[in-house]
Amino acid sequence: MFPKWSWSVQAVCMILSIYSFGVSDALVNSCGHIEPESPLVSIGSTFTAYCILGVGCNAYGNIHANQIIWKMKTEVVPKEQYRVINQTVSSVTFNDTSKLVSPLTCNILVEGNIEQNIYGIHIQLGLPPDKPENLSCMVYQRQAETGPEKFILTCNWEPGRYTWRNTTYFLKQQWPNHNFSDCIPQGTNSSCSVPGDRFFVDLEVWVVAKNDLGEAESDHIIFDPSQYVKPLPPKNLSVTSGEFSTVLKLSWQNQFDEEPLNLKFNIQYKIVGSMNWIEIPLEETESRRTSFIIQDLKPYTKYAFHVRCTITNCSNCSWSDWSHEVVGFTAEDKPSKGPDVWRKIGAGYPPGNWTLLLMWKELNHSEANGIIRKYDVSVKGKPPLSFPPEFYSVNTTELTLNVPNGTYEVRVTAYNNAGGSPTSVLLIPAVNLKAPVKDVKAFPKDDKLWVEWSPPRDNVNKYIIEWYEDCDNLSHWQQEPGSSQGTFLRGDLKPFKCYTITVYPLYTNGQGKERSTQAYLQQDVPAMGPAVRTKKVGKSEVILQWNPLSMEERKGFIRYYAISYKIASENETVVKVEPSKTEYALSSLKSDTSYTVQMTAYTDKGGARGPTVVFTTHKFAEGEIEAIVVPVCLAFLIITLLGVLFCFSKRDIIKKHIWPNVPDPSKSVIAQWSPQTPSKHFNSKDQIYPEGSFTDVSVVEIEAGDKISLSEQDSKPSDLLRKENASEGHSSGIGGSSCMSSPQQSVSDSDEGEPAQNTSSTVQYSTVVPSGYRDQIPSVQVFSRSESTQPLLDLEEQSEDQQVLGSDNSTPRYHYFKQNCNRDETTMDESHLEKVKQIPPINEEDLAGLQAPQKCGSSLEREEQGVALASAFHPSPEGPTLQVETTRVNGVTDEVPKCYLPQTVRQGGYMPQ
Repeated sequence: MFPKWSWSVQAVCMILSIYSFGVSDALVNSCGHIEPESPLVSIGSTFTAYCILGVGCNAYGNIHANQIIWKMKTEVVPKEQYRVINQTVSSVTFNDTSKLVSPLTCNILVEGNIEQNIYGIHIQLGLPPDKPENLSCMVYQRQAETGPEKFILTCNWEPGRYTWRNTTYFLKQQWPNHNFSDCIPQGTNSSCSVPGDRFFVDLEVWVVAKNDLGEAESDHIIFDPSQYVKPLPPKNLSVTSGEFSTVLKLSWQNQFDEEPLNLKFNIQYKIVGSMNWIEIPLEETESRRTSFIIQDLKPYTKYAFHVRCTITNCSNCSWSDWSHEVVGFTAEDKPSKGPDVWRKIGAGYPPGNWTLLLMWKELNHSEANGIIRKYDVSVKGKPPLSFPPEFYSVNTTELTLNVPNGTYEVRVTAYNNAGGSPTSVLLIPAVNLKAPVKDVKAFPKDDKLWVEWSPPRDNVNKYIIEWYEDCDNLSHWQQEPGSSQGTFLRGDLKPFKCYTITVYPLYTNGQGKERSTQAYLQQDVPAMGPAVRTKKVGKSEVILQWNPLSMEERKGFIRYYAISYKIASENETVVKVEPSKTEYALSSLKSDTSYTVQMTAYTDKGGARGPTVVFTTHKFAEGEIEAIVVPVCLAFLIITLLGVLFCFSKRDIIKKHIWPNVPDPSKSVIAQWSPQTPSKHFNSKDQIYPEGSFTDVSVVEIEAGDKISLSEQDSKPSDLLRKENASEGHSSGIGGSSCMSSPQQSVSDSDEGEPAQNTSSTVQYSTVVPSGYRDQIPSVQVFSRSESTQPLLDLEEQSEDQQVLGSDNSTPRYHYFKQNCNRDETTMDESHLEKVKQIPPINEEDLAGLQAPQKCGSSLEREEQGVALASAFHPSPEGPTLQVETTRVNGVTDEVPKCYLPQTVRQGGYMPQ
């Protein structure tokens, strides 16, 4: 076992061994070492290293070489590369050293499988130098102030790959029988300079490269330095202008002056601001010179010049650098072209005049040939106008005139310091009658807007192309020659803007009709989609309406619209619409359903959606409700009219059932009769009491304190009498008043159980019935009932009634006459009757007349009998039957009709019911 402190020492020793170098870089107190095959290894070659264990390794136990582990840094070398030579030596071999990583260490495993480092080395890798290639040399002329040498020989080469080692290059030169010292490059491995002022002698030059891994030498070159010269450029350039506007003279000084070598020059010039240089042909400059005259320049134009030189008849000599640039102006000349002229015509004052705006373009620099000082304008009227030409001189590019409507010839001339331009002529016709161009098209091309057209058959002098942006209406125009059929619009055109372009052909004797088109320099997606709205909503259809997008919103040509609509639970439906439309009808929709609709506008670049709109279809179509209601109403109206016509045709029958004729009591005979003076209105007894005019009568006396209700009356009619009365059709009551009355219910006609107070609609009057003999006036006047709606007279004097009707003065009596014309007529309850009033004796003739069956005759029969009282009554149309209560009077059984409600008899009138 090792002492504890030995482990720390061994760890320190291992760290130190990693950074040891070479064979001598062994660890302190190491028990072995590594011997490399070579301390310097070429990259890509084979390399072998040996680990030799020393005696000191016995401290770790019995260590054998097969226990050695090789590592590159921290990576274990595969054991396939190991080789055990003997008990103390192990080797490792690398076939490709490009993968070898330093440090390379030798390690062993000690007790406890602890790895112990024995030794380590750093491998020095590198490459031998390549052969220098492409060696070339040039003699450079130097400025006098840079040194005594006028010329320097500089050679350049290509050193090859990087060697990873310190490599030295040597430039060697040799004249015949004369060697020069080597030139070692400074700061670079590819160039070296030596004095080179010896010409016309062949010089041999080559390059040698050396490092630790080898040496390489370039090819040898032999050359005459005079054939490889680069002179300095000319200096002190200057430019002067002559009398001609197209000529400039360029002057300079040469810096190369080595006889017999001569120079040739390369002269270039350009218009200032241009990128294109114009070169003078070399054959015109192959002579010793210090100036050159340049011709065919543009008048009043700013030019830039520079010059360089080289050795004449020297194929390997190099051109010098370019001299500094110099700038010069050419002189002014007359303008080479007249200005382009156009016009705008508007309404003037007074009516019939024009506001004529004449416009012309400024000449560009190459056409003006100087500074334009003024414009001369002449306006001449053509027949039938007969005023002399008018002349104007302005320094602007437009002129406004107020002239009569007609044809004019306008001439414009531009002037600079050298003279005037050719005159531009514009003919302004009153009417454009000439042929127009055909097939005007405009589209983007090369980031510009190209306009093309087909020319007319007639010869055209020139074309005017006018355009403006649709949003600002600011007009632009340009003139093109008559031979052209297309051109680019010149101006600041903007993308996403619509331009209206018009082409005018101009002839010698007039102007042709214009032709227009629209175009975009660049299109984009619309800014937004149309805002759709509903114009009319129906049951299964809807009419949608929208406003077209403005020019600012379109940003291109609208190719089509797309209407998208859907129900919330269904897929979207899309309909394409032409861009010219502003409304569209959607059909086949579901009734009473909510839809969402949205509209999209599409250009060539894409589409943009507008806002969403929600609408709900109607439950019924327009006119559908009317189609149902109108026939129903018409049917109801027809039925109603038919019913009215039917009722009108049956009016007599209906009147008898609903509106019977009610007699007027005020016009009856009884209204004229009074008990005190019966003879006042009746002249004979026969007229008052005709035979056979009355029914049998029974008189019932009732005390005043008794209350008799209609419901308590006897409701048991005599079946025998009912049958007889039914067969006869009407009763034989007094004057037929009771049985021939209206079918309206009286007290006795009401339903069973109804009180007598409900009979207010029918008031029954009484008919005077004598109780004595025929030719005698009875001592007591008795009244029978007569049905009428007239109110009865109130009681006037109760005492008089008692005196007339009562048997004594203490108890008043009520007389009841009952005459039943209805089956349900109730009878008087016998329990409420106190006694029956005895009627005075009746003779046999009267009794026979009373017992004889009487019929309820019509009013015509009663008139034939001469009874005035019966004219106020009418028989019942249903022929009511009579129920007769039989009462014995003076020993004779009488049949008394039961058709009357109780009444109190008084002297002066009738008792109300």
